[in-house]
Amino acid sequence: MEMNPGAHLDTAALENGLATIRRAPRAAGTVELIVRRPAPEEREVVAEAQLDPDAGLVGDCWLDRGSRATADGSAHPDMQLTMMGARAAALIARTRERWPLAGDQLYVDLDLSAANLPPGTLLGVGTATIEITDKPHTGCGKFVERFGVDAMRFVNTQLGRELNLRGIYARIVSGGTVRTGDPIRKSAT
Repeated sequence: MEMNPGAHLDTAALENGLATIRRAPRAAGTVELIVRRPAPEEREVVAEAQLDPDAGLVGDCWLDRGSRATADGSAHPDMQLTMMGARAAALIARTRERWPLAGDQLYVDLDLSAANLPPGTLLGVGTATIEITDKPHTGCGKFVERFGVDAMRFVNTQLGRELNLRGIYARIVSGGTVRTGDPIRKSAT
């Protein structure tokens, strides 16, 4: 996976992609890519993964890595699973091979906006159920290095945050299997 194949997109090019992002399905979409992070800075694209309420995405380093968001440095349960909109990833990363550099686990063709998926929303993904949490997902210095300053600013504008262009966090409510191509849909409440 090449870190920076050529120039990053500028703000104007990123803004031109908003119409495509806004056309993402609202009620039901598709899992486009699954990425396991076996260790920090490592990415493994997999066709199938197990989601476990205690371990997270099995084989991912979420549990071992821990979090600065907890007092004791343990893994934060509300930051167990990360999802990024496939349309935003396609725009920002420019090639599908570079999507995993964003660091998320599930790349989905679904409207991830706060208006569509507020915290507490349950989603069926494969045979698992996940719940959207209220933890903000804003990116980091690595995101800037991989996709550019304009991309970081773009995802963190007021509109970018409303649309959750950088992605969202979820926790696993009931475990199961998720495969590339599986549906992801809002659960009836």
